[in-house]
Amino acid sequence: MKKEYWLDRWERQDIGFHQSTINPYLREYWQRLHLARDSEVFVPLCGKSRDMLWLRAQEHRVLGIELSYLAAQAFFTENGYTPQCTTSNTFTHLTADDMHILCGDLFDLGKRDLANISAVYDRAALIALPPEIRERYVHHLLHILPPDVQILLITLDYPASEMSGPPFPVSTEEVMTRYQLHADIQLLAQQDVLAQNPRFQERGLSRLQEHVFLLKPYRNTAPDK
Repeated sequence: MKKEYWLDRWERQDIGFHQSTINPYLREYWQRLHLARDSEVFVPLCGKSRDMLWLRAQEHRVLGIELSYLAAQAFFTENGYTPQCTTSNTFTHLTADDMHILCGDLFDLGKRDLANISAVYDRAALIALPPEIRERYVHHLLHILPPDVQILLITLDYPASEMSGPPFPVSTEEVMTRYQLHADIQLLAQQDVLAQNPRFQERGLSRLQEHVFLLKPYRNTAPDK
């Protein structure tokens, strides 16, 4: 899937994937991570997610990465912020109130960019990527994260033959396969949500489930580059 696909969707405001409310799983399960208030949380492919506001309200510092400058700018302006904007060789940086969004390609991130991260909140990244890119994403993320970083991961699962993503189906088995060498994986919740999602019913799905995982890393398990 090319970058232009997502840039075009933001240009056209074809953003049915955006949630205007705080994710209920985030509210319910975040405390399981037992983070200090001033911890920094990484939100990959963050868009203009209001979940970042909730994380900031818990007194965390927030670092997001987003391909679309329009999405990152909208996050700040729609929530009453005037961000400071700077550029580096790799990213455009938007910052306000200890919330910092890097505009650019996630695969350009390095260890230095995530050196202070204590946790990852992934609601929109893994399910936005097709299988071949998911493998690369997980490997890259685990390589550049500091040791002992926990991940709260939210996924969707549905019969892949019934709909072409995004969002893409990610099964429990796939999560286990991709992360089991790195982390202890706890399934916190599993919900059937098709009845609450008419747009997915209209696309012909017979089943739609949401899963919430907490990944607690083993020590010294970052994959080799």
